[in-house]
Amino acid sequence: MSGIKLIQDFQKDLSKYSPEQLKYIPKEGVWSLGQMYDHIILVAHEYLDNVEVCAGLKEEQPLGKTAAGEQLFRAGGFPPVKIRLPDEMNAPPNNTDTKGELDSRLDALAERLASWEPKVNSIHPNLKVEHGGFGWLNAKEWYALVEMHSRHHLRQQKELEGYL
Repeated sequence: MSGIKLIQDFQKDLSKYSPEQLKYIPKEGVWSLGQMYDHIILVAHEYLDNVEVCAGLKEEQPLGKTAAGEQLFRAGGFPPVKIRLPDEMNAPPNNTDTKGELDSRLDALAERLASWEPKVNSIHPNLKVEHGGFGWLNAKEWYALVEMHSRHHLRQQKELEGYL
């Protein structure tokens, strides 16, 4: 599934939630659906920012992915487990956006993905930006990471819907 299609599917699902359901936090340490959406959008833009940086680089990077990065890309996605970042990187996402605001943000994200889709394959594969856990990634890999990360949250979405 393409990253654009996945974001559009999240957007379609957004329409079925009430404002109360979007903000509902079922228990301590669990995000609301709105927080999950905020996280997906923020991370996708961060990854697309790195696509843009790769596109503007002049110096090639010979270093590659870490073992975790190699494993992720070989598997084509994140493992089916909950991933908890260290506390300093794990601030709870925003839970204040309205349905309309999230919808607009998803539109903007889909547009940005669509604008990079035809260009990403033409960016030299040795123009790379370092990811903290996966090593040195090129534009095509950063772009693919948007879909992989978003897809990883489908299980969380299903779990959160179970609380509603």
